Amino acid sequence: MTSTALTIAPARPVVEDVRPRVDDGRYDAQSSIGDAIEVQADAFQDGHDLIAVEIRYRHDGDRAWKTVEMRPLPNDRWVGHFVPTKIGRYRYLVRARVDHFATWLHDIRARRAAGQDLFVELEVGAQLAEAAAVNASERERKQLLGVAAEIRSGHIPAVNEYDDALLAGLVLRNTENVAATSSPTYGVRVDRPKARFSTWYELFPRSTGPDADTHGTLLDVIDRLEYVATLGADVLYLPPIHPIGVTARKGRNGETTAAADDVGSPWAIGAAAGGHTAIHPDLGTIEDFAKLINAATDHGIELALDLAYQCSPDHPWVTEHPQWFKHRPDGSIRYAENPPKKYQDIYPIDFESPDWQALWEALRGVVEFWVDHGIKIFRVDNPHTKPFAFWEWLIPAVQRDHPDVLFLAEAFTRPKVMKRLAKLGFTQSYTYFAWRLQKWEIEQYLVELTRTEVGEYFRPNFWPNTPDILTEHLQQGDRNLFMVRALLAGTLAANYGIYGPVYELVERRPRHEGSEEYLDGEKYEIRHYDLDDPISIAPFLTKLNTIRRRHEALQHDRTLEFHWVDNDQLIAYSKSVPLGAPGADGTDPRPIVVIANLDTAHPQSGWVNLRLDTLGLTPGASYTVHDLLTDERYEWSGDRNFVSLDPFVTPAHVFRIEPNE
Repeated sequence: MTSTALTIAPARPVVEDVRPRVDDGRYDAQSSIGDAIEVQADAFQDGHDLIAVEIRYRHDGDRAWKTVEMRPLPNDRWVGHFVPTKIGRYRYLVRARVDHFATWLHDIRARRAAGQDLFVELEVGAQLAEAAAVNASERERKQLLGVAAEIRSGHIPAVNEYDDALLAGLVLRNTENVAATSSPTYGVRVDRPKARFSTWYELFPRSTGPDADTHGTLLDVIDRLEYVATLGADVLYLPPIHPIGVTARKGRNGETTAAADDVGSPWAIGAAAGGHTAIHPDLGTIEDFAKLINAATDHGIELALDLAYQCSPDHPWVTEHPQWFKHRPDGSIRYAENPPKKYQDIYPIDFESPDWQALWEALRGVVEFWVDHGIKIFRVDNPHTKPFAFWEWLIPAVQRDHPDVLFLAEAFTRPKVMKRLAKLGFTQSYTYFAWRLQKWEIEQYLVELTRTEVGEYFRPNFWPNTPDILTEHLQQGDRNLFMVRALLAGTLAANYGIYGPVYELVERRPRHEGSEEYLDGEKYEIRHYDLDDPISIAPFLTKLNTIRRRHEALQHDRTLEFHWVDNDQLIAYSKSVPLGAPGADGTDPRPIVVIANLDTAHPQSGWVNLRLDTLGLTPGASYTVHDLLTDERYEWSGDRNFVSLDPFVTPAHVFRIEPNE
């Protein structure tokens, strides 16, 4: 056996199972600026010596590492937090070292309690403090020499004079030749707060005109902003605003033959007027777009644009870069298909083209163009139909120059594919919420999204409907159901959205039986809506979004807790403000409990068992539950209380927990 000269002995501690950790560090976890990042790890060693465990972290733009001490949990688990203060990428690791002085403090007190002779052991402690003083700053050197003198005099530092952890930390950080065990380095992508909390509203600009015979414009959208702001949305998402192709244009309801006055699908991008960096002439000009951006900002709304990487047969790229598309053996370009569906008006892009590098740069240029014109949020159409490698390249490339740009993945596809896209850098993700209807499947799905490792990298954005998704559940529902589904979306998830005005106007006619698309849908025609229709649930949405905006607990996902109810038609859950949450100005930090009636046709009642500890309440406590929807208050006591909900009166309780003094 050969020996290797070492200046210090090998490190003894073991560090394992660091969280958050996405695919063993290949991908970054996600967080947002100001939110405390909780780090946990297993850390232990042989024997009885105590260890000190810490988080070391830094932003990629910083040189120096910062250090945060971790505290022990049961079973050799440790936890600590650090708070990111800048957008971008942070790196972190967990480090453990033997803490000889903390071990000495523990042992000397045990020896004194047992009446043992302490003479030799006191000298050991004094020498540990003196050795640390050699490396300390002037102020800390004086402290450490004072501690050493006290110990030699027979005085063991008392708990009421020193905090053991602080004293041991003072000695440890100035002690050399203590081998440390460090975990691998992991990453976390830190975004601006809107990545964590946002309220989306989708509309088609061409349907904002005065009637169904008049093509709406971007300036008409400006006139709609007051309505959107009143609803409480802070992100206005516009489907593609580019020129629409004429070749193979789809007619109303997706018919393959279009009439002369049919406007086509906005997703058939490109015509003589331009491609992905052009605006449809009937919508207006780039100057009008700038006016819309400014007006939206004045209303507290941020504009999101659709990023759809596909082309109509009339897109300039088809003639300028035919190599960027797939061709059939006869030389014709292959249109998009999802058998049995056919999209004759769309050509998919060939990401594996021999000219792929120029293609990818051109696609990046589309994003850069709109960022330069004020767009910082992109809803990405069908990203699962493009190579993973492309997104892994594009998103970091854009965010290096524009770290505040956010990407929402519209990928209703297989779970592993959706999760992979989130790992690759998508800020938010559409989900299966629209199809999770029963109590058990809602709870099961939300536990996966918020309580497992999925929550470390996957930010859900809940949508009860989209232009492509009118579920059978909504088709068969009524006004009460539309309110309940919006409430569930907006209180289960911090990010949610609706496609309107069809949602608030309770439109639920499918194109045909078995279809999830709207009859006479806006994807293929201009519509006109009576926003003052009495059936509208807009006032309910305004109240819901006001509650979300005013209560910090509803602006986070990972504090979601489900509570037991003895009726499967009632679902109960709570949210609280997580440790270290920055708290928006004027927000209320108290916990929220939601109890919703999933049966929108009949009254339901039952007994709710609240986990009081998750609400900051002690067993047997009395407290007030203040219903923020109705402004009614109820006095509750203990963990078991009775509720009754009539959907024709109110579909749910949104309770703020108010402890009684």
